[in-house]
Amino acid sequence: MINDIQKDAATRMGKSIESVKHEFSKIRTGRAHPSLLDQISVNYYGTDSALSQVANIAVEDARTLSITPWEKPMVQAIEKAILKSDLGLNPAVNGMVIRIPLPPLTEERRRSLVKVVKNEAENGRVAIRNIRRDANSEIKDALKEKLVSEDEARAGEEKIQKLTDQYIKEVEKLLEAKEADLLSL
Repeated sequence: MINDIQKDAATRMGKSIESVKHEFSKIRTGRAHPSLLDQISVNYYGTDSALSQVANIAVEDARTLSITPWEKPMVQAIEKAILKSDLGLNPAVNGMVIRIPLPPLTEERRRSLVKVVKNEAENGRVAIRNIRRDANSEIKDALKEKLVSEDEARAGEEKIQKLTDQYIKEVEKLLEAKEADLLSL
């Protein structure tokens, strides 16, 4: 019983870590990376499709992304979608290729991105603590229903706490790495 609760909590905490990593990948660090454009969707024959499904996205150099649509009519739609996005990017169309130069980040912008990253990390920590609370309440419910002894419940709560500490340290490592990445020139 306790092991099942612990496994469930570990799985959910792992998903929280993946979510934090995903959120961090959206925050640009001044280097070109195709994942920057992951949340952009393009109108493809009346259906909203992910940009990566209607075009090839490549890194030309450290500060330039190039997008090559599968079909010529998609060039305008992709350009429009990039301009509408809140990424602040200015695409340059050259025939069938769309190039996106990434401007260097100013010190002020870097500082504001660090605040965003810290907020995302805090959201991750809160999610992990919520999972701990849920697991502990499941253990207490099992104790009330006499499915586990008090000693087993206490040991289970200690294991859940160790698990929580482990995953929060993981979030801290991710935060430090992203912060160092943002502040390096």
